[in-house]
Amino acid sequence: MTTTRRDFLREIGCGALTATAILTGARDLMVMNALAAAAAPTDYKALVCIFLFGGNDANNTVIPVDGYADYAATRGALAVPKEQLLSISVPSTGATFGFHPSLTRLHNLWQAHRLAVVTNVGPLAAPLTRQQYLNNTGPKPYQLFSHSDQQTEWQSGYATRPIPTGWGGRLADVVQASSSGFPTAASLAGLTLFSLGARTSPVTVPPAPTPLPQALVLQRPGDMTAGSSFRQVLALGAAPSSPLLVQEAADVGTRLLANSQALNTDPSIATPFPNTSLGNQLKQAAKLMALRDSLGLKRQIFFCSLGGFDTHSSQGVTGGTQPDLLTMVSDAMGAFYDATVELGIASQVTAFTMSDFSRTLKPAGSGGAVGSDHAWGSHHFVMGGAVAGGDFYGTFPTLALNGPNDADSGTGARGRWIPTVAVDQYAATLALWFGVSPTDLPTVFPNIGRFAMPNLSFLS
Repeated sequence: MTTTRRDFLREIGCGALTATAILTGARDLMVMNALAAAAAPTDYKALVCIFLFGGNDANNTVIPVDGYADYAATRGALAVPKEQLLSISVPSTGATFGFHPSLTRLHNLWQAHRLAVVTNVGPLAAPLTRQQYLNNTGPKPYQLFSHSDQQTEWQSGYATRPIPTGWGGRLADVVQASSSGFPTAASLAGLTLFSLGARTSPVTVPPAPTPLPQALVLQRPGDMTAGSSFRQVLALGAAPSSPLLVQEAADVGTRLLANSQALNTDPSIATPFPNTSLGNQLKQAAKLMALRDSLGLKRQIFFCSLGGFDTHSSQGVTGGTQPDLLTMVSDAMGAFYDATVELGIASQVTAFTMSDFSRTLKPAGSGGAVGSDHAWGSHHFVMGGAVAGGDFYGTFPTLALNGPNDADSGTGARGRWIPTVAVDQYAATLALWFGVSPTDLPTVFPNIGRFAMPNLSFLS
C-alpha cells in the first residue's frame, strides 16, 4: 500500500498529538538557554494538578466563622449559612473557619492533617500593594480578570507575558526522571499548556474507564505491527534529508508507538472512585502511578481538570452550580488520596488545585439567578501524605469592600482580592518538594527572585 506524506501526517497526528509535534518543534527552535539535566532521582514522587476551569468562588469555599458577620453582610444571597459550615481550627491564625458543606471528604483529610489551604494566591508579576495597584505604580499581571489569560498565567507560572511552556513541563525538563523514554508528564484532560516543556512533551491519555492498553492505540491497529507501511514511512520521515516538520512528525509517531507498547497492562485499583469526569481522570492517574516501575519513572506529573466554575448566575449556596461542582472535587480528591494509600505512595504524591481566579465577594444578579463576577486572589487545596496539613499558608484577606486587599475602590468596590502569595511561590514550593534544586528554580520560574519566600513550607 502506498502512503502519501499527507496520509502520514494525518495518521500519526491522532488529534492533539499533531499539535504537540508542531509545538514541540517550534519550541525547540526557540529555546535559547540549554537546560542542565539534574542527576536522576532514586526515589519516587508525583505531582497532580487539578485545574478548576472557569474561576472557583473561593469566598464560598473557605469561610471565616469568627468573622462571619462581615462575610455575610457583603455576600448577601450568596452567604452559606453559618450552621452548615464544616468547622476547622487554623493554628497559624488562632481562628475558626469553615469549609463549604459540599467538601466533606476534604474536611476529613484536613482533620487527618493530610490537607492544607494556601490562601489568597494568584498571578503576580511582583509583590503588589493596593496603593500601588490603584496608582498604577507597580507591575500588574497582563490581562487581569480574563479567563484565558489567567488560565495561561496559572499554568505557565509567569505573569509578565505569555510564554509557550508550562511550569509542569519545565519541571519535567529539569528533572528528566524517565529511564525508559516514557513521558514524565501526562495529561488526562487533553493537550494543555501546563504540561508542555522546552524539550519534553507530555503524553495525553484518555480518562477511565478506557483501559490503558487501549489508550494510545492507532486507528488502524495493523500500523503498530513490525514491518507495517506506517513504520516504514516513519523511518523515511526520520531521515536527516527529510524536512524538519516531517522529522518532528516522525519523532512523535515513533514515540507514540513506544508509549502505546509500554501501556500493555491495565492495573486494578480497588479504591472506589466516583463516576464523574474528575473521578475518572484521577482514577486513570492512579493506574499510571501503579505502573511507575514498569514504565521506568521516578517522577510523574499529571494534569486533570473540571470545568463549569464560571458562575455568573445560578451559583447557589447549597443546591446550585458551585455546590454540585465542589462535591465532585471533594469526592474525587478523597478517593484519589485513598488510592495512593492503597498503592503505598501516599507520602510520595501531592495533589493541588488551581483555577482562573476567585469571584467577587459582592454578588452579581439577584434571586435564583444570583452569581458572582471575575476576581483575582483565591484559596487552594494541597493534599497528600507529605503535606503539613490542618493549617493555612499565606495571609487570609480582609473581607471588606475598599479594604486593604480590595483591588476595587469607591462605590464600585466588589471585593476582588489582590493576592499576597504569587503563583510562583505556590508552584515553587511544590517544585522544591518534587526535587528541583534551588539553583534550578529560576529556570522553571523566571520571576521567582522577585519574591522573598520561594518556599511556603506546606510540604515536608
